[in-house]
Amino acid sequence: MLRNSGRSNITHPVREPRPSNFFYRLVSSQRFLAIIGLAFLVVIILPLARTYSQKKLVEKEIEDIKNQISLYEQQNQELGELLAYLQSDQSLEEQARQNLNLKKPGEMVVVIENKKNLLDAAEADKQANQASNLEKWWSYFFD
Repeated sequence: MLRNSGRSNITHPVREPRPSNFFYRLVSSQRFLAIIGLAFLVVIILPLARTYSQKKLVEKEIEDIKNQISLYEQQNQELGELLAYLQSDQSLEEQARQNLNLKKPGEMVVVIENKKNLLDAAEADKQANQASNLEKWWSYFFD
């Protein structure tokens, strides 16, 4: 029988010696790789965030300009309707009646005066004439 001399026949894999230089240890460190990965993410995310915020500002400006355009189009439509009315014969006749005091042949014009306004004006004149000169100066400067 063969005798076992205390050594097993199993062979152990031979480990290659690790290089002991600083660069190899630095690159193989998990912390270093995590720091490099985070730095890479920061370098990529910052320009993306800036671009995103600029995009939002441009979209908001476009929306504001579209709102202004719709407002101007509505005003343009209203002015077009007013222009069409002012160019019509009905508007011409109305302006002639109001501003030039014209009437159609056979038409009777009645003028109604507002007596309340006339009375108020006459009363104010009367009170102004009754006030003394000192009261007139006082009201001129301090009323």
